[in-house]
Parts: sequence; C-alpha cells; structure tokens
Amino acid sequence: MFDFIRNHQRLMQFLLLLLIVPSFAFFGLEGFSGMSSGDNGVAKVAGQTITKEEFDAAQRQQLDRLRQMAGGQIDTKIFDTPEAKRAVLENLIGQRVLAAEVINDKLSVSDQALQQTILQIPGLIKPDGSFDKEQYSTLLAAQGFTPRSYEAGVRRDLALQQLNNAIQGTAFAPKTVAARLSDLNDQERTVQELSFKAAAFAGQVKVTDDMLKAYYEKNSSRFEVPEQAKIDYVILDSAAVSAQVVVSEADAKSFYDQNIKQYSTDEQRRASHILLTVKKDASAADKAAVKARAEQLVAQLRKTPGDFAKLAKANSEDPGSKDQGGDLGYFGKGAMVQSFEDAAGKLKQGEISDPVESEFGYHIIQVTGIKPASAKPFEEVKAEISADIKKQLAAKKYAELAEIFNNTVYEQGDSLQPVADKLKLKIQSASGVTRQVNPALPPNTPYNDAKFLKALFIDDTIKGKHNSEAVQVAPTTLIAGRIVEYKPVTKRPFEEVKNSVRDLVTLEQELALATKAGVAKLAELKVKDDTTGFGEAKVASRVKTQGWNQAAFLAVMKADPTKLPAFVGVDLPGQGYSVFRISKVAQPATPDVERRKTEREQIANSLAQQEMLSYINFLKEKTKTKILKGGEFGAPATAGDAAK
Repeated sequence: MFDFIRNHQRLMQFLLLLLIVPSFAFFGLEGFSGMSSGDNGVAKVAGQTITKEEFDAAQRQQLDRLRQMAGGQIDTKIFDTPEAKRAVLENLIGQRVLAAEVINDKLSVSDQALQQTILQIPGLIKPDGSFDKEQYSTLLAAQGFTPRSYEAGVRRDLALQQLNNAIQGTAFAPKTVAARLSDLNDQERTVQELSFKAAAFAGQVKVTDDMLKAYYEKNSSRFEVPEQAKIDYVILDSAAVSAQVVVSEADAKSFYDQNIKQYSTDEQRRASHILLTVKKDASAADKAAVKARAEQLVAQLRKTPGDFAKLAKANSEDPGSKDQGGDLGYFGKGAMVQSFEDAAGKLKQGEISDPVESEFGYHIIQVTGIKPASAKPFEEVKAEISADIKKQLAAKKYAELAEIFNNTVYEQGDSLQPVADKLKLKIQSASGVTRQVNPALPPNTPYNDAKFLKALFIDDTIKGKHNSEAVQVAPTTLIAGRIVEYKPVTKRPFEEVKNSVRDLVTLEQELALATKAGVAKLAELKVKDDTTGFGEAKVASRVKTQGWNQAAFLAVMKADPTKLPAFVGVDLPGQGYSVFRISKVAQPATPDVERRKTEREQIANSLAQQEMLSYINFLKEKTKTKILKGGEFGAPATAGDAAK
C-alpha cells in the first residue's frame, strides 16, 4: 500500500482532488449565502441551489488545478464521464454543507488568531521587527482587497479550518495497527528461483499446417486490418467563440467608470499615537485617572508638538509602536478600531487629537501623513478590462452559438460547410481515424474522443455520408464530423501471415511444455525439498521490489510462510514458468524509523479523511441535500441522493 502511494504520487494527487475535501477554492461562505436559485440547478444544499454555471465553473477550476499539477499535460476527456462529473459535484456539495455548518454553528475566530495568521505573510515584518502596515495595505490593494474585506475572508477560512480540524482530529490510529502494517511492509523473504524457459523446449515442438490454420481461424481478429476513415470535422470551442467577440474602447471605458472602485485605492493616513491602557474591569475612578493623565499629555504636546515621539517612547503602553515613537505607518479604512479611525480621519496633517477612547484605553493621535485616494488611469487597465469583458461575453455567447451549431449540423446533414460559414469555423481533416480511441495521439486531440467516434462510426454517417451529431468532448467544446472516405475491416490472407502464425503457435506450444514441466516439479518439491537447479538466494519485501516480475513478486509475497521451505509456481506470460523456494521469513535487523513514522502518518491521515467523509455524509442528510439532475452525473435524481 505504502509503496503504491510513493510510486504513484501524481495519480494519488488527482484522486485526492476528486475526494470531497474542504478546499473551498471555488466559493467561500459569502458565495454560499449568496447562491442563486433557478431552473438550471443541479443540486440543492440547505435550501440553496447549486446552479449549472457554478458547477461548470467548479469543473473548469478543477481542470486548471490538474493542468498545473501535471505541467499542462492532462487529458480533458477524464472529466467528460458521469463518474468524473459526479465527483466534481460531490466536491462542490461537500464544500457547501461544511460552509452551512460553519454559519449554523456560529464559529468565530479571535483577533489574536487573525493577527498571527496575517503576521505569517512574507515581507510584512520590518527589519526592526515591527509590522509594515503600508506594505500590507499595498499588497492587498494590488489584489483588489481592502484590509477589512481581506481579513473577513481570512476569518472565514480559519473558521472552516476549525471545523475541519475538529472532525479530522477525532481519528485515531492505534500504534499496534500501524506497527503490524509496517511489519508486513518490512517483512523480508529469502527466495530462490527455478526457471523453466519456453526457449528450452524449442526442439520438442512440432507444428503442422493444420495447427497453423486452426490458430489462424480461432484468432482471426489478430490478423485483421481495422476499419479506417478519412474525416472532415468542425469544432466550436471557447477560442472560436472568443474570436467573434469584439470589445470596443467605449465598452471598456463604460465598465471602468461603473466599477471605478475596483481600480481605486482609498485614502491612506499615517499616524502616531500614545496609548494609555485601561483594564476592562477598571473602576470609574481608575478610568478617570487614566483619562486625566492623557489630557495632561495632550496639553503638553500642544505646546511642544515636536516632542510627540519622545513622549510616546516614555509613556505609550502599546508595545508594537512605542519604540518607534508611536508610529503606526499608513493605514486605510477598516484597519483601526472605529473610534480611532473616526478621530484620525478628522485631523489635518500635524494636528493632535484630544484623548480618544477605545476598547484598549485612551489614544492621543497625531496625523503625520495623508495619501489622497487615487485610481489607476483607464489606459493602464484598459487591456485587462477588455480581456475580462471579452471572457464574460464569450461565455454567454457560447451557449447561443452552441445551439446554432447543433441545429445547423443536423439540418444541413450532408455538409459541414453551412455551419462553418455561419459560425466562421474552419473545416479540418484527419486520416487513419478508427472506431477506437488511438492512444498514440496527443491527449487533447478533439476527434480522438470515444463519444465522438461512437457518433461518427454509425451506418448513417458511413453509408449515408451524413454529418454526425454534435458531440461535447470537453466542458466548452463541441465537435461534429463526417466520413469522406471509408475502408471496412479486412482480414489479411493466411499465406500472408503464415510465418507470423507459425511463430505464435510455436511459442504457445513451448510455453505449454514449460508450464507442464514446472507444475510437475512443483508437485515433487512439495513432497520432498530439493535445491538442485535453483538460483542464488535473493530477498523480496514490499519495500524492495526492484528486479522482480510483478506476477512473481505477488505470488511470493502471498505464499503461506507458516511451513518452510514454502514453494509457489508462477506462469510468466511470454517467458515460461518459474518455481520459487521461500526458505526464510524475517524482519530487517534495523527497521527504517523515519519510513515507519511516515507510514503511521499515512494511516492517521487516511483515517482522518474517512472521518471527514463520514461527517460530510451526515451533513448532507441533515441539510436534505438533493441532486436535481442525477442522470447527467451517473445517478438517479432523488431526495437525499447525494448523502447515500
């Protein structure tokens, strides 16, 4: 098990992507609470509808993530099956039920936890150890966030993480179970091999013409030349649609004007403060005393405003800014507590406030810098806006053109030219196309799709020379084709393949003799041990599989070791037969401690994932989840179907 995981990491990553794990890369809690409802719903979770558009977006993002993992080499056809679509939908449903549970449970995140998370962002700590608020605001503004909106998102993610950790943390992997599995993984078997090679029986084989003809007739499909066709085809995809969408500068400017906030940075203010803290349980007298002290400092500062930094170092009780003379750097709306923000917003540069009360105590504020609100010039963002508008318009236009594509291909059934002319598509050609998918072709070859080939190779297209139906081979890709030339299946004449048949029959007979001799020897050895003819001893274990034939290795590791020596025989296709003698079963003298630790973690992680899956299934039932269009996802559309 562990060896498989280590050697198939990319496959395992793909499988994990399709598991219902709360990644929330598609939609956060705001997305959940704001979901639309309508007739195009594919599922309903907690009374809210998952729309077809949301499913398509999730599918595209899943595909993008896989492309990144695979370095761009991914066969998109793996997503075009009911099973793959169901997996994406289940993932989406899992995210939504967890998001709903976070809302229902009113999970919250403390300011301290939020602060610690933000402080881990690289590049936000100055050389003197203080937090760089100006850099923080700049980074967020570049991504279209304000501190308030970004921090709200972080709180949501942390709340989801709380729920995730709480559930997965209940998983428990007993040490004895982990140790037993690791023992089996480490177990070493000392093995010798006695081979019966097919070639050793070459002189004993006699092949007649009758045997050759019988083999030829029995295995006629091996000597067939498959049907082939030359085809024409047209494709409607996102690129073809996008090429027909034009965004004028006026459209881009209109969008810019209507969404100016998206390209703007709010006013930023820089301030210093002196904080005199007040305990939450302070008496009225203590609170008044702190305020009086703050008023004395204000009076002193108004006489000598240049002493602000010196007085802050001497009096401020804010450890984060005290040593910097109270300097808080630049900040925008939402970065400070409301009373502080309101007071700082009313001050002119250089002015000093009266004492400002907050939940922390009393602040004396001096504004030291003001950066007015600004917006990126239209020319700077014009290309970005045009690309975004084009993408949105193309997505809407695709549905419209897809219907035209389907109808025209069907109505003008004897030619692809009408649909090509109407939608400005290019007619392409391909030769040597067969009924079966050709694994030698690049994975994204549009016509090399099982559904399309099935639609193409029917009597109506072969004999009638009609267009195939339009077939969806990817989320936003339709293809239709027609057969231009067709060559049916032909069988190569016996005389043409006679020599090949002779080689195959000869090998078959040699293998049969090798197996017969090997089985007889195995029976003898089970009665009386004899090491004559066996090769040198070698060690096999589940962590040492190098140099082993897979079938032989599995047979050796499955053999019953309770009575030694143990013997097992294995057919090796195309090679012969081997008998293996197992003389010793032992554990390694020095177990790999680090690997065993990793294996324990793998077991614990597997159990944790299982706990999460079980919890999600419980939430599906609790929220009365329904899959509304089950047929498309390989399942009936029934109430609670997704929870079963």
